Amino acid sequence: MQPNPFEALRGKLADRSAAVGVIGLGYVGLPLAVACARQGFPTLGFDIDPTKIEAIAAGRSYIGAVSSAELARLTGAGTLDATTAYDRLAACDVIVICVPTPLGKQRDPDLSYVEDTAREIAARLRPGQLVVLESTTYPGTTREVLKPILEAGGLVSGRDVFVGFSPEREDPGNTAFETVTIPKVVAGDGAEASELVQAFYGAVVKEVVPVSSPDVAEAVKITENVFRAVNIALVNELKLIYDAMGIDVWEVIEAAKTKPFGYMPFYPGPGLGGHCIPIDPFYLTWRSREFEVPTRFIELAGEINTAMPNHVVEVLARALDARRQTALSTARILVIGLAYKKNVADVRESPTFKLMTLLERRGAEVAFHDPHVEAIPPTREHAEFAGRRSVALTSEAAAGYDAVLIATDHDAVDYAALSAAPLVVDTRNVMARLGLDLTNVVKA
Repeated sequence: MQPNPFEALRGKLADRSAAVGVIGLGYVGLPLAVACARQGFPTLGFDIDPTKIEAIAAGRSYIGAVSSAELARLTGAGTLDATTAYDRLAACDVIVICVPTPLGKQRDPDLSYVEDTAREIAARLRPGQLVVLESTTYPGTTREVLKPILEAGGLVSGRDVFVGFSPEREDPGNTAFETVTIPKVVAGDGAEASELVQAFYGAVVKEVVPVSSPDVAEAVKITENVFRAVNIALVNELKLIYDAMGIDVWEVIEAAKTKPFGYMPFYPGPGLGGHCIPIDPFYLTWRSREFEVPTRFIELAGEINTAMPNHVVEVLARALDARRQTALSTARILVIGLAYKKNVADVRESPTFKLMTLLERRGAEVAFHDPHVEAIPPTREHAEFAGRRSVALTSEAAAGYDAVLIATDHDAVDYAALSAAPLVVDTRNVMARLGLDLTNVVKA
């Protein structure tokens, strides 16, 4: 008699003999794979990039949230391994999908990575496996996209195999939280899948938050990122308003956040970056069209945030003119910070790319300094910048530029050196925070 797939997998999860496969070993997948291996699950990571596989085998971490020492310990113990060979998926009892979900050129969801991965899994799917999607997407994706691909070979979700969704909540550079300490929202396709998803993540993280369906879990992640996008857009608009009135928005925020209730501080900047906030809200706006529900608030927030690099460049151009130094068309500009947020090396969707593009279109000569990014990696949208290297930052170097533009406020930057620059345009208020509120600083 064949064993019941649900009972068999539940037993393996209970004694932690279930083999876990994590597809996509980026800033979400690698920390998750390490967390699973740390809890005793034999864990196998999958990625199409052979350099990541080689790094893991060598115990060399390329993700800030994972130490090389722990990676070496887990691989040395045989608890964690990595491969490019999808045929090894058949040996995995739990498969977690952590692949990108970018936007297309028309801001429509690009689920090609999810779909291609699902097909690779489906080709090797067997009874008794749990497949969980972690990639951020619109409500309905697990049920309408992932599940049908997995069931195409005849296995049935909830009977033969089990399907779930659990949104990733990683925050690169945030040392206060890690994968295991961030509450994990989970949902399964049916009661048995829900129980298995809870059992799996409950063995890996400290707190599991079950919800009623994958659609709800998908909506949770979209809601979190829409909340941030809209509030950042609001404070960006307030910055423009208060600038026109001669009021420092940063001072306003510092005073407003002393209120112990009813207010949460958000901060303006040169635009949004990263894989989540600039992208995820548009998954919801796209999905909402099917239901003929307008998303004016979300789309307006997107317009405001997208326009911020243009505003920063205009501030820079006006500041150069006001000092009668040089026109932007002949200026040498040093941009501080290529990464999309402070203290990380992640350049995905970084507004610095847009800033550099706008400046060069205006004729400026642009260089960048980033202590976390030695050279610009290849990107889909900004291939022309690939290979450009970070320049050294010294007082002498800063003095050689017509202006320095602070786009990312990394802690490891020598901001005192910027006092030698003729002009500093600060989009992060870092100079004032450090007590370097000098006469050559203009806030933008």
